[in-house]
Amino acid sequence: MTPVRNRSFVFAVVSCSVACAILVFAQAPASTQDRQGLPTFSSVESVRRVVLYATVRGPEGFVADLAQADFTVTEDGKRQDILEFMREDVPVAIGLLVDNSASMLNKRPEVVEAAKTFVSATNPQDEIFVLHFNEQLAYGLPRDVPFTSDRGMLGQALDRMRLDGRTALYSAIAEGLEHLGKSSLTKKALVVISDGGDNASQVRFDDVVRRADLSGASFFAIGIYDPTDGDADPRTLRNLANRTGGESFFPERLDEIRSLCERIALTMRNQYTLSYSPPSLDSKPTYHRVEVKVKDPKKRKLTVRTRTGYYTTPTPSQE
Repeated sequence: MTPVRNRSFVFAVVSCSVACAILVFAQAPASTQDRQGLPTFSSVESVRRVVLYATVRGPEGFVADLAQADFTVTEDGKRQDILEFMREDVPVAIGLLVDNSASMLNKRPEVVEAAKTFVSATNPQDEIFVLHFNEQLAYGLPRDVPFTSDRGMLGQALDRMRLDGRTALYSAIAEGLEHLGKSSLTKKALVVISDGGDNASQVRFDDVVRRADLSGASFFAIGIYDPTDGDADPRTLRNLANRTGGESFFPERLDEIRSLCERIALTMRNQYTLSYSPPSLDSKPTYHRVEVKVKDPKKRKLTVRTRTGYYTTPTPSQE
């Protein structure tokens, strides 16, 4: 495994207009299309675009027949014009974070097999990395391979699980979010499999939440908790998932993990992409609340999950 150097994480507000993965810049007259079908631009005269990924489910599962007119997006309570809309299985940059603490010893076979099931169910063009964590962090892939779509290589990375020590959950999430930023793909996600709360990180929970908001990545988690474990903290995983439009699961049996991993992979492949241009630039760091609603012409009872907001930071004035 590739170890991660010990370091203190210092979270600073980056000088960009909106959290990276939910922001693209738009030049007014023309655009080109990247491989995910989203616009890319190069002009300094730009407006911001916020990109949202929405999961819509009905009584029978994923809903795939909605049109742009069926969606309403609001920011801070004000309706926004949807500029791009699509439902396609676009490639995703994914971080797969696996708890290697000593308490995972009797869960290892099921967890590794479930994680491999997740990999098999992802888009073949996804860029994935594996990060093992206890009180230390170690990448499963070779040092010169930051991401891969190679199923065999990812399987080997998951087999490198080494069980020992305590749980630096927050440090692992912070490292995973930072590594996701190295991918050129717009859509990003973290998947965490852990059996305990944090008991070894130097990173605070509030810092992790802010970092997650700034990253624009969706957060998915499977918490395998023992009811008698005093370190268990399902609220942390649930909070991060709810804020970022992901999901958290807390199975009662180990044999449920595999199907949950598959469900997470399929969720990423069955989302709507919507983008809009926020009304104005901010002069100070600001959190904007976002809401997506669906009015179904077929009158089905639908649920929508997407991120609940994003942070902006001031854009430096250009002389």
